[in-house]
Formats: sequence, C-alpha cells, structure tokens
Amino acid sequence: MAIENCTVFTDFILLGLSGRQDVQQGLFVLFLLVYGITVIANLGMMLLISMDPRLHTPMYYFLSNLSFCDVCYSSSVSPKMLADFLSQQKKIAYNFCVVQMSFFGAFAAVECFMLSVMAYDRYVAICNPLLYTVTMSRRVCIQLVATAYTAGFIDITIFTYCTTRLSFCKSNIINHFFCDFPPLLALSTSDTTTTEIALTISCGCVVGSSVITVFLSYSNIINTILRIKSAAGRRKAFSTCASHFTTVAIFYGTLFFMYFRPSSSYSMDTDKVASVFYTVVIPMLNPLIYSLRNKDVKGALKKAVGTK
Repeated sequence: MAIENCTVFTDFILLGLSGRQDVQQGLFVLFLLVYGITVIANLGMMLLISMDPRLHTPMYYFLSNLSFCDVCYSSSVSPKMLADFLSQQKKIAYNFCVVQMSFFGAFAAVECFMLSVMAYDRYVAICNPLLYTVTMSRRVCIQLVATAYTAGFIDITIFTYCTTRLSFCKSNIINHFFCDFPPLLALSTSDTTTTEIALTISCGCVVGSSVITVFLSYSNIINTILRIKSAAGRRKAFSTCASHFTTVAIFYGTLFFMYFRPSSSYSMDTDKVASVFYTVVIPMLNPLIYSLRNKDVKGALKKAVGTK
C-alpha cells in the first residue's frame, strides 16, 4: 500500500479481556490482588536474599535476578491492564505501545537466559560439587547475569526495529489486553513475512539456546543422581532441582504454545488466556514455588519475621 494512502494512527485501542463492565470490575479486583502478590512476593524474595548471609550463594543470586525480571515484565503489562479495567476507552499511544512491547519482550528474554543459567548452576553443584566454588565464583556469576541482560535486550531491539517498520492502515483496534507481537502482526497491513521470520529467529535463538542448556544440564543431573546409591542422597539432590524444574516447565510450556505455532493457527481469544498466564500468573508463582519448596528460604523467612 502506498504510504500516502495510509492513515497514520497515533494510538491504538485495546479490546482487553472482556467488554462487559461488571466482568471488568471483577477482573480488576482479581488481577489487582494477583499483581500485588507478585510485587510483594518477588521484592520480598530479593530483600530476604540480600539480608540473610546464608543465602549469599550463586543459586540465590540468580534467584534474586529472576525475581527482578518477574517484577519488571509483569509491571510492563499489569498497571496498564488494571487501568483499562476502569476505563471506558482503552487507548494506548503508539510510542507507549512500542515501549511496552519492548520492555516486556526484553525481560521475558532475560528470564529465559536466567533459567538456563540457573540450570547450569545446578549442574555444576550436583555433577561437579568439588569444583563448584571455583567454577561459580562471584565474578563468573556477575558475568553470566550481565550476559543474560545484554543478550536479552540486544535480541529484542532487533525485533522491535522490524516491528516499527510495519504499517497499520486499516485499523488501530488490538484484540488483546497489551501490545504483544502476534496481535500487532495480525493487525498490520504490511507484508509481515520478514518480521515473522525475524520473530521466529529471535525466539529460536533465545528459547532454543536456553532449552538446549536446560536439557543438557538436567540430562547430566538426572544421570548423576541415578548413580547415587543412597535413597536419601537421591531425594536431597532431586529436592535442590525440583523448584527450578517446575518453574522451567511452566514457563517454557506456555512460551512454546504462544510463539512456536503457525500464524494460521492463532486464535486471539485463546492467546489472551495464555497471555494472562505467562504475564500475570507465572511471575506470581515463581517466588511461591521457591519459597514453599525450599528449606533455606523458609528458614530465612522465619528468622526475618522473628519466628522460632
């Protein structure tokens, strides 16, 4: 379409999760509660780890950064979504839409890398315990975290640039509750082939490298654990990985469902439900999973609140 015949939209309209006012009020209360728990639980986890010397280890250093990612990418979506529940016109400026999409994508990518870093940490701890202190030194941990953030933001910058080159001439109505990549691609009047290829390569590099790292790490972990003769030793080794493995399974399962399907199979209504899960629910679940299944975290929490 010729650029002179294209209507330039300065904002988009988000349809949200429901058009019924009574339903939106109920959803506002529900998601406000979930977002509040997300922020309190993740910030509480970060504070707890920083306060308790027993948690000043590589595993909890990575967990603290995972909590930071959860707060950031949940906060890039939830506040706007909550405001829209109470608004008649769910408008979002084009520039803010790009910013929201970029920050959400960046921290989601960083979370992928952080999960793979945590898997590698567990691999070293279980498979090479005598070398753990040397291998996972403070310098190495900082470098791994810095690499995760750098790679995540570089990856999303490339794809965001491709997305901003698209034209939106026919409509500015997004059938979603935030600016995500699939609904924007569906709305565009430009040829999205190049952008879809960029999305596939982008997600493939991020998720593919993360999944391979996690798979190789846990393959070696399981192989090592199965060679432990003591049943108590096997249970103890499995318990150190259970929380992380649960988080990985939930996060990557949802991610594969959302972004690794043919565009012809996209259903916005179905995707909105899945999006709620990984933008709102997963960031709340992560600190709860680690706190409920981890004796060190529970011990530090009891100490912090003065419980014997």
